[in-house]
Amino acid sequence: MAMIQRFRLQSLAALLCIFSEPLWACTGSCGSQWAVLTPQGSIASQEKDLILTALGLMLLVVIPTITMTLYFAWKYRASNETPDYAPNWDHSSRIEKVIWGIPTLIIAILGTLVWISTHRLSPYRPLSSPYPPLEVQVVAMDWKWLFIYPDLKVATLNQLVIPAGVPVHFVLTSDAVMSSFFIPQLGGQIYAMAGMTTHLHLIADQPGVFEGYNTQFSGPGFAGMHFETRALPSESFHQWVQTASHAPAILDHVRLTQLEQPTTDVPPQIYRVTAPRLFNEIVESYQGPHDRMKEN
Repeated sequence: MAMIQRFRLQSLAALLCIFSEPLWACTGSCGSQWAVLTPQGSIASQEKDLILTALGLMLLVVIPTITMTLYFAWKYRASNETPDYAPNWDHSSRIEKVIWGIPTLIIAILGTLVWISTHRLSPYRPLSSPYPPLEVQVVAMDWKWLFIYPDLKVATLNQLVIPAGVPVHFVLTSDAVMSSFFIPQLGGQIYAMAGMTTHLHLIADQPGVFEGYNTQFSGPGFAGMHFETRALPSESFHQWVQTASHAPAILDHVRLTQLEQPTTDVPPQIYRVTAPRLFNEIVESYQGPHDRMKEN
């Protein structure tokens, strides 16, 4: 009896761990709210719809399966004195059609949705908008994020400031190990790798403050490698640019060398940029002559 009781307690603990995992993933990694399910941008909204649609389709199989499992366990329990008895039954074409046809149809629908969404939500696909996109060069470092605005000649550390309602074109690389750039309320994640560039197009539909993370484990300072994303109204963003362009700190090769040193929990900072090819030089520093010739 004691062994059975212990087994039940262990099973209950396992179930609690399984069902609490999604909640932990959203509250522990995405702040105090379900960030992925509270989108603030068109890309994130479409991704949310895809997640919920896929979940609903899968529940068409999961719910009946769980229901029938409980029903069969109850109906054919040992204490049932009048169970069904059909010794000559061995096949049902209708049952075969149901258990094969419905999952096949769901997989076909899911496959079509994923194929269409993969192209429509490609991170490399520019967003249609009456406003030209703002380019932001992102550099993942140990353990901080550097954001360079090449057209504005300013840069920030561990804080991303963007205009609301305007598409943002991120060009990403890494000045350390591979990292993953993710702003859950604005869109999906994408990797930043040394010697390579990746692209991501996002937009914030309205002003707000959103958390950004590195979702790729990158060493001892990984837990603190997050940043605040501030989406400002157009006028406020222009005022911020004017203020940032007169920042006392300068981002040049000397300051970059200092930032390349591994540090944790670095507070947000603003710089004036005096080295126009700084991002390209970071990428090229991890490439050989053959790689640079191919890009040129």
